[in-house]
Amino acid sequence: MDFVILSIVMLGIGVYGLLTNRQLLKVFISIELIATAATLNFVMLVSSSTQGLGQAFLILAFSTETALSAVILSILVIVSKKYGTSDITKIIKQIGEKSENEVEAQ
Repeated sequence: MDFVILSIVMLGIGVYGLLTNRQLLKVFISIELIATAATLNFVMLVSSSTQGLGQAFLILAFSTETALSAVILSILVIVSKKYGTSDITKIIKQIGEKSENEVEAQ
């Protein structure tokens, strides 16, 4: 039952970080904490059943989490290069100004 408590604590830290941080990298780390908490919870619950099923689920969970990390990191790099900052509020402000200019142009 200790893994459930650890999973809940990791989920709480990830949600807190997601709600309070404005830097893209810190938001990414918070999302990774949430994904790791979910993976830990599912793997530990499945591993108590048959041995083969737990190992198969572990491989699936890690590959899914790795794909999630790759997609988020690529988006982070593209957004940082396009807008020149990693601050979420500045990026949103630039997107809003860009859309206002497009509306005025029409």
